[in-house]
Amino acid sequence: MWEHGEAMEEISVREARREDIEQAANLVVRMKRLNNEFDPLFTVVDDASERANNYLSKSLESRSALVLVAVKGKNVVGVLRAEVKERTFYKPTMGGNITDFYILPEHRRRALGNTMLERASKALGKLGAEVVTAEFPARNEIAVKFYSKRRFRALTNIYAESTEQAAE
Repeated sequence: MWEHGEAMEEISVREARREDIEQAANLVVRMKRLNNEFDPLFTVVDDASERANNYLSKSLESRSALVLVAVKGKNVVGVLRAEVKERTFYKPTMGGNITDFYILPEHRRRALGNTMLERASKALGKLGAEVVTAEFPARNEIAVKFYSKRRFRALTNIYAESTEQAAE
């Protein structure tokens, strides 16, 4: 049952196409701006939109990258970008890493995140990934809970110090 008895338009999840890039890039920038709320070292650059467009365009052309979109009508309401990399020193040797995952707030809590994550895991497996990881700001408790519920666990920590602060 949808809220207020409204008939909701179906949301489909598929691999991104060239025509999805601009809307998907806007979602990536929204996510990056959200990341800034977790730590000032995630301050977004002025030309983030242009960079996001370029980033996603290159990802579409790459054989080792995956970009999925959730589409409602003609609107991209979610984006997931991942890449497969060799884990030089570890078994399994190939890993799929989710680098960007954002769903518009009004489309969350309706299993869309699950659907996108499942599709990404299958697609990354087809690209050779034997393990799937996800990266996000350490203080993003929503992401921690989301992935923890899906049997992901913390695997690595990255600590940062600004060189400007270190010089003081």
